[in-house]
Amino acid sequence: MSNQVLLEDLPLRPFHIGVAFSGTGGQFSDGFVLGIIGIAVSMAALPLHLDALWMGLLGAASLAGLFIGSMLAGPIADRHGRRTIFAYDMLLFAVVSAAQYFVTSASQLLVLRLALGLILGADYVVSKSLVTEYSPRRYRGRLLSVLAAAWAAGYVGAYLVGFTMRDIGPDAWRIMLAASGVPALLILPFRLIVPESPMWLMKRGRGDEALAIVRRRFGPEVTLSTTTAATQQRKGAWSQLFSPRWRKNTLVGCVFYTCQVIPYFALGTFAPKVLEALHVKDKFAGGLVYNILLLVGAAIGLLLIDRISRRTFLIGTFYLAALGLAVLTYASFGPIGTMLVFGFFACILSAAANLEFVYPPELFPTHLRASGVGLAVASSRFGSAISTFLLPIAVQQVGIHAALGVCVAVLLFGGVFCHFMAPETGGESVSDVKSDSVAGDQVDAAGHPDATLATAAPSGSKTRL
Repeated sequence: MSNQVLLEDLPLRPFHIGVAFSGTGGQFSDGFVLGIIGIAVSMAALPLHLDALWMGLLGAASLAGLFIGSMLAGPIADRHGRRTIFAYDMLLFAVVSAAQYFVTSASQLLVLRLALGLILGADYVVSKSLVTEYSPRRYRGRLLSVLAAAWAAGYVGAYLVGFTMRDIGPDAWRIMLAASGVPALLILPFRLIVPESPMWLMKRGRGDEALAIVRRRFGPEVTLSTTTAATQQRKGAWSQLFSPRWRKNTLVGCVFYTCQVIPYFALGTFAPKVLEALHVKDKFAGGLVYNILLLVGAAIGLLLIDRISRRTFLIGTFYLAALGLAVLTYASFGPIGTMLVFGFFACILSAAANLEFVYPPELFPTHLRASGVGLAVASSRFGSAISTFLLPIAVQQVGIHAALGVCVAVLLFGGVFCHFMAPETGGESVSDVKSDSVAGDQVDAAGHPDATLATAAPSGSKTRL
């Protein structure tokens, strides 16, 4: 049995890539939904009789739905599993997306946008958890960063689709909104073949099923690592997340995620102002530059995520983004200088967004992962919804420089908080081996410890407490 190898120590295989790819559907759809709504609602203002209040409500509806959906889905996924939600939520998303084509009132569209947010909130939770629990630790950051790249691609794709379709007729806005269901349907067949998380099954005392999946997908030499107490009854997820053992990680997950998304959405909100400073007359060309920079940043983050420590990446991007935004806000440059600073800030913030997909799942053990990720996502979406609502008011009352100055303060707070509180997670196992257990207790087919397999765990590997 000495040739046994842990699931997390496998080399990268096509199945790992397939799981990561299947997880991109929800992220691409989320980016598309958030990116398309501004163009679509502006075109729907006349036929749906939208005033400023309704436009604001429709713009923030999916964010509010994401907040609620991620809060609800976390405990459900930790108690009942990841696969059912993961396999079928994109089908439901496609149906609701198509229903947007037939709306006749603002209230109908509001309900559908809330529903889309609920579905995407659930998908955020299960996609990140499932991809994390299948990924080899060496490639975990890059595989999860694929989800971040998919979000950026969806956001940029929405921009391109919106401007391409804006002149095709009076129902163009309906087609734009319904189009968000297309990528969800395309990804559905790939999701249906992804089995339940073996780590989750093991934690629920279903060792036979867990090892059957692992060995069917990866071979008879592959096994799992868990604790001897894996099948014991646990307290509720929320009480554990805020227990002395996990409250620090919970706070880090919520604070860093929220502090990143507030300026991210602020940048989107104030992009026209930045473009004015760049003397860009063609809004399409200016918006295209902005979106290209977001894609470039996402690619840079993908390349860096497993090459530097999580803490270095996290803290460094907070401080660099704060510096870039402060210079952009308070310094005076010509068009080229402003373009360079604008590009620097956009790239840094977009690169940092990779951590939103990689870091939260690594902060929590298997039995709390979906709940912890759900809480972090909910916190971020609450922050983004509030900032989206308040920033235009702040600009009107105190001016754009003061409003963006608040974003600088948010970034600095996030950097300082993470400097003192954020743990390093990059090289750790996510299979929850207790620090006081046998070095990497292995399990037999029934989910019981098997000391004969202990040599399968690398002696130098770290473990998630």
